[in-house]
Amino acid sequence: MTNTQVTLVQIDNYGPWTVTPEPRREADLQTMQSRLFAEISQFVGNRGGYAFFTRFDNMIAVTNGCSLEDHALLQESIGNRYPVTLSLGVATGTSPVQALSDATARLQEAGSAQDENRRECLEGRAIDDEYRTDDDVQIAHFDVVNATGNYTDELNAFDTFIEIEQGYAELMRHMRYTHDSLSFFVGGDNVIVVCPDLAAADYEEATAHVEDAVDVEMQVGVGRGASAHEAGFAAKHALETCRADGTRVELEWETA
Repeated sequence: MTNTQVTLVQIDNYGPWTVTPEPRREADLQTMQSRLFAEISQFVGNRGGYAFFTRFDNMIAVTNGCSLEDHALLQESIGNRYPVTLSLGVATGTSPVQALSDATARLQEAGSAQDENRRECLEGRAIDDEYRTDDDVQIAHFDVVNATGNYTDELNAFDTFIEIEQGYAELMRHMRYTHDSLSFFVGGDNVIVVCPDLAAADYEEATAHVEDAVDVEMQVGVGRGASAHEAGFAAKHALETCRADGTRVELEWETA
């Protein structure tokens, strides 16, 4: 049984800040957002977690292994060096979707995302080390079969992007509403999905659905671990087995 710890990262009062005292340059906002995400990703990654940028003003992280003290340190570090502050909601659950819903509710109860009086809230709870297991996190790493040959070397860069994004969007919707999973595009043709305890048949069904819906063929490696890093690294190895053997679904614990 999985037990995923999810952190919702929300920039405090970000919308109003971007236009106060007057609208800020878009290039400056994009630069700050990307640097802020890089800082959060590195901080969480150094503790075995994964962070995903989603909409940038709201980011989602898998933080198994990060304590509430770690979260407070992240807030302090960002608050000291950036013109914005972060509020964090932390929750756990056998379903990543439920964990995120609970983390979101914690912040919503603390105040609106555009409430100028809500600053650096830290709400929720983390998993105590004594209750962590090697099966807490299940990560699936999807990519597009022969993306270079089918798209990159055949289409212009923007049309390739459209095709890859269609596959991601369909996978994201399907995994969310059919399998209570959270999917994140991570560059190239790669999608990382944070999953509950799913079986090989579930992943076979997902890849078949995406191919039927948008004609994008995908393959997936799946791993388990006590942290997102451990599960994700195992998933990468399983995906390499897909590429080498021409299979579509590989579970690391079945191929090891």
